[in-house]
Amino acid sequence: MSASQSFAPARRRTSSGVIVSPCVGLCSTTLGDRTCRGCQRADSEIHDWPGLSHDERRARLVALDSLREAVAGRYLQLLDSDAFDAQMRRHRIRSRSDQPGLSKAVELLRVGRDRIRDLRCYGLAPLGEARHLSVAELHDRIAADLASAAELRRISLADS
Repeated sequence: MSASQSFAPARRRTSSGVIVSPCVGLCSTTLGDRTCRGCQRADSEIHDWPGLSHDERRARLVALDSLREAVAGRYLQLLDSDAFDAQMRRHRIRSRSDQPGLSKAVELLRVGRDRIRDLRCYGLAPLGEARHLSVAELHDRIAADLASAAELRRISLADS
């Protein structure tokens, strides 16, 4: 699958309804990573996901969104949510209706890093040193920081 293709949050029907998953179809845990580079969940969390209660899944989704927002917020600012949402639809990048903009921006950069030329057209503005980076370089920085932050999250989950 090419980087330009989008992924919807994974859904699977159970007797209790739909299980929403943050999976974006890039599970690096199948390659031996302890933390997925696609959705930032710990390998144990991915394994346990179907057995989590609705409230547990909701809390994990909120925590993952907060992680993405914190990391992306070091580099990006969402200036125009209407333009951003229009570009998300244009590129067919699906997301949850309650997902914060900067959390969604992580996926937009992953999918569009080689095609996006001007982030302002996407309702986004780079911050600080990020203003001097290409979109691909910006994505790489965010992805690296996100991987580090997600690994720290995995360790804290294991310790609790």
